[in-house]
Amino acid sequence: MGGRSGLLRRFDPPPSRWAAGHRGVDLAAAPGTVVRAAAPGVVTFAGQVAGRPVVVVTHPDSGAPPLRTTYLPVAGSAPVGTGVAAGDPIGVVTADSGHCPVDCLHWGLLRGDRYLDPLALLGSGRARLLPLGPL
Repeated sequence: MGGRSGLLRRFDPPPSRWAAGHRGVDLAAAPGTVVRAAAPGVVTFAGQVAGRPVVVVTHPDSGAPPLRTTYLPVAGSAPVGTGVAAGDPIGVVTADSGHCPVDCLHWGLLRGDRYLDPLALLGSGRARLLPLGPL
């Protein structure tokens, strides 16, 4: 969906798991826009979370625990258990005035319960240097 010009808000991880932050990216998307799987996987959830439609795709060949991509507000078109290839349609964006100031798709990425930058799947994530530790 969209190019870089469609990026409304970047991933902004919270300083701790319970703190405020932005646990994904927001992409400009009008209601009715077809949403496609970011990578091959299996649809493992399609339903309501806190009153919003959400689709989750689990990517079994992505390590342990496997990566999961989340898409909201998206009305799922692929039933739970459906295998999908990268680019396969998984649903459509629905109208939602609660997350973005304009129509958008919120796209998330998790490994276990840890949120990651979904743009890293496209080679566009932010790099962070970590200390090497004692020499």
